[in-house]
Amino acid sequence: MKGKSILITGGTGSFGQKFVETLFSRHSDMERVVIFSRDELKQFEMAQIFPRNKYPQIRFFLGDVRDKDRVRRALEGIDTVVHAAALKQVPAAEYNPFEFIKTNIIGAENVIEGCLDQGVRQVVALSTDKAAAPINLYGATKLCSDKLFVAANNMKGKRDIRFSVVRYGNVFGSRGSVIPFFLKMKQAGRSIPVTDERMTRFSITLKEGVDLVLKALDLMNGGEIFVPRIPSVRIVDLAEAIAPGVRREIVGIRPGEKIHEEMITETDGPNTIEYADYFTIMPSMPTEVSHKKTKGEPGRPCPVGFKYNSGNNTDWLTVAQIRQLIDEFVTEYGC
Repeated sequence: MKGKSILITGGTGSFGQKFVETLFSRHSDMERVVIFSRDELKQFEMAQIFPRNKYPQIRFFLGDVRDKDRVRRALEGIDTVVHAAALKQVPAAEYNPFEFIKTNIIGAENVIEGCLDQGVRQVVALSTDKAAAPINLYGATKLCSDKLFVAANNMKGKRDIRFSVVRYGNVFGSRGSVIPFFLKMKQAGRSIPVTDERMTRFSITLKEGVDLVLKALDLMNGGEIFVPRIPSVRIVDLAEAIAPGVRREIVGIRPGEKIHEEMITETDGPNTIEYADYFTIMPSMPTEVSHKKTKGEPGRPCPVGFKYNSGNNTDWLTVAQIRQLIDEFVTEYGC
């Protein structure tokens, strides 16, 4: 990171704040860290956490990824981009589909074209498990975004630039996760609503998500989708960890929701390389980078029929481990 200028779209979100905190804790010799987002209040609040007198490299840039000209201006002099801006709520996508398309797809196009025009060197886009075999509009927009960033490696010409994607599931305790909701139900003395007792989810902390993005920036050749090896959690174990003995109410699976999170489908299995603590899904269509091997440790192709979802995972969090993570979350965020 020495001497580099880094821009994070959607930088005032949960990921962006943790990413910036991690950058400053590990690297003091960056040129600039630019927070690009559309909410002036969140930028003001983040500026109180990272004041310029203590963090002179930080910059705040108001704008929306939908605005191609503003994105291009923000990318002037930038070396590395982490694209975290997105609309993410599944039900909202079904009622406001064109808004999600404008942000998650057209916004991705604007970021890609701006990076190509402005001489950016590295781009990592954040994805979601819902982009794997999507059954809702949000997941479909993120799958399209993933495909755009992978295909962008064919658009670079002679430019020295690489595009890759990082895909992971629900972030433990982040905005929109079920944990703060369950905690509120417990504090109100109400029953815990559980959609389906069979339901499972992957579990990743903000720190682990940030570490995976930094690893991708270090190892990427371009065109890979990085998927972490992370544990699964049963929704009933999560409810028990938060509110032991409290009555649970089965409310039924919501539209657009899966019983198990998918991160690598069986269709993607033949293009997937396995490593000690992560996988890479290589492009299914030929690109300039698809024949290259990921840097670092040697990987091996996944076996025939391989797929990776939260139900067939071999690594599971116990109730005690979940409770410890919740205690850490409550301590850090005061919930």
